[in-house]
Amino acid sequence: MTTNATSHSEPTSATAVGGVVLHPSKGKVIAITSGKGGVGKTFLSANLAAALTRRGLRVLVLDADLGLANLDVVLNLYPKLTLHDVFTGRCTLDEAIVKAPGGFSVLLAGSGMVEYSRLTPEVREDFLRLVGEVVPRYDVVLLDTGAGISDVVLFALSLASEVLLVATPEPTSLTDAYATIKVLATQQRRRLIRLVVNQAARPGDGRAITQQLQTVLNRFVGGGQGAAVRLVHVGDIPVDPAVKEAVMRRQLLLVHTPGCPAALAVGQIAGRLVDTVLRAHDAA
Repeated sequence: MTTNATSHSEPTSATAVGGVVLHPSKGKVIAITSGKGGVGKTFLSANLAAALTRRGLRVLVLDADLGLANLDVVLNLYPKLTLHDVFTGRCTLDEAIVKAPGGFSVLLAGSGMVEYSRLTPEVREDFLRLVGEVVPRYDVVLLDTGAGISDVVLFALSLASEVLLVATPEPTSLTDAYATIKVLATQQRRRLIRLVVNQAARPGDGRAITQQLQTVLNRFVGGGQGAAVRLVHVGDIPVDPAVKEAVMRRQLLLVHTPGCPAALAVGQIAGRLVDTVLRAHDAA
């Protein structure tokens, strides 16, 4: 993979954001994933990036759904160059990184690329090199992964220091969320996973769902010698007609209807991540 570090060179000074000093060398990688498709994972990735950008952070969203990418659709972008072009040497990394409407950077993947549906040694090597190149350049790198527990998804998740799992109150979504947590706990030895409940019908739904999942995890996953898995509720995104309208218009919710309940909820989630994840990361 050919890359060029000139136009996105690493700054030499630290960045202060909301009282948090973020050093360029400490880029935070957060993977946003889901057990079931269609629960709003990419919607959250894009709007969360916009919310973090508004807080002064330098954010990159990397489309890690290498075979069925749709981040470009959500952002109404028509990329001429994608990750595929970077991996094949047709362009440099800097040429493939573009600005999204929310002010953050995106690195888009091509859709329908069969060669990226399996985790071959070549895909693994290219992706490792890519993440290593972009992390020092940004305060936050969001990996918008595919849904489920395929080897490609699990590999992308293994590159993240934090996993943000998106689920809805539907039983199928919760069942798949539990399965994803179980795999991450057993295969990657993850002991903390953060949960966002999308399409919450009532205030408090997310906390109740988190507690239900935690009870099942305590019973069937981990246990013994401090190996329990802790599920942290980060926030709920309420059912909001503005979300569907923004998606249909291919606009960011935070741009289309910034004052609607769902947009305010995404902003609160961003604030909690800054307070609990980024501040703790910088302190370390």
